[in-house]
Amino acid sequence: MHRLGFRHDNLRRTLPDVLASRNLRLESVYTHFASADMPEHPLFGDQRQRFEEAMRTCAAIGVPRVTRHACNSAAILRDSRVWYDAVRPGLLLYGIVPPPLASTLSLRPVMSLTSRITAVKGLRPGEGVGYGWRYVAESPRTIAVVPAGYADGLDTRLGGRGTVLIRGRRVPIVGAVSMDMMTVDVTGLDVEPGDEVVILGRQGDDALHQIDAREMAAAIGTIPWEIVCRLGTRVERRYTA
Repeated sequence: MHRLGFRHDNLRRTLPDVLASRNLRLESVYTHFASADMPEHPLFGDQRQRFEEAMRTCAAIGVPRVTRHACNSAAILRDSRVWYDAVRPGLLLYGIVPPPLASTLSLRPVMSLTSRITAVKGLRPGEGVGYGWRYVAESPRTIAVVPAGYADGLDTRLGGRGTVLIRGRRVPIVGAVSMDMMTVDVTGLDVEPGDEVVILGRQGDDALHQIDAREMAAAIGTIPWEIVCRLGTRVERRYTA
């Protein structure tokens, strides 16, 4: 990836000084795949071959047997030849398969994000909601106010694109996602303050009642890694076994 580390074809020059140092101990040799989640990209195979050549070079210049690791989540799913001695799952630890890959593993998303309705209000035709009135009602609508916003890590692009679950139904996020609040269209639903709002997670028994990070990322044109990493510190954490 040309970020950190040593060039694969320059180890005979660079590693001897590392091995000779009294202050350093070489414990592992690793690489990080740049294109494991891109099935059509040839770099994945090239990088595997370069890494294995680098390990042979290490052995030739006297590097003792050390732990070898290369796999991120996508590589774990793609090719068992690169499992080596250890693997480094990231997104898989959240129960999420890196897109566009698929998996037969029995995975369940481990993270959910929920809130509750704090107010239910009506919109008359021609009235808008939120900053800039990015959503204007064409007919009488009912909206619910949800205390969750970009200060909690939600992307502002969810307005007009994302959905949440309330009482087992998907309802659209309308208007701008602001710092501490967003609004959702609950027209036709019997809702009230205190009702649970599932932003990420499951509310019901089937896939129609689940919103995961892959879906949310696809809705706003980003990646699920960003979704799970950016949730703010002010969101209350609850850990369950």
